[in-house]
Amino acid sequence: MEANEKTINYEDGDLTVHWKPKVCIHSEVCVKGLPNVFKPKDKPWIDLSGADNEAIADRIDKCPSGALGYSWKGKEVKAENSSSLSAQLIENGPILIQGDLSISYPDGKTGINKNPALCRCGASSNKPFCDGSHSKSGFKG
Repeated sequence: MEANEKTINYEDGDLTVHWKPKVCIHSEVCVKGLPNVFKPKDKPWIDLSGADNEAIADRIDKCPSGALGYSWKGKEVKAENSSSLSAQLIENGPILIQGDLSISYPDGKTGINKNPALCRCGASSNKPFCDGSHSKSGFKG
């Protein structure tokens, strides 16, 4: 079970896109890469008819926070079995973790988070995760 359980699914044929709003750091990697699919001003904001499934999956693979994921109809999703983690400090932004990070919370809950973006500025309302507040708070670092 992941710490941020709410996932919104968008399904169209063989592809289902999974979005975890509380994990999203609003980096706009998805929007800038496929603006015909990812439309933050529209409801629903993901339009799977805007590109072919392979292009959508490729763009989702570039999501820096892991907020976007996907699955294919009829295909088993295998968990990556890697114990390797890496971290990248984004200038004036979060720490991007590459890999599956296990987080234990003070209330005893635990969760595995794939490629989380962790807050460095202290302004996030979704700690320990980044919610993009660094851009409004003027965080430098």
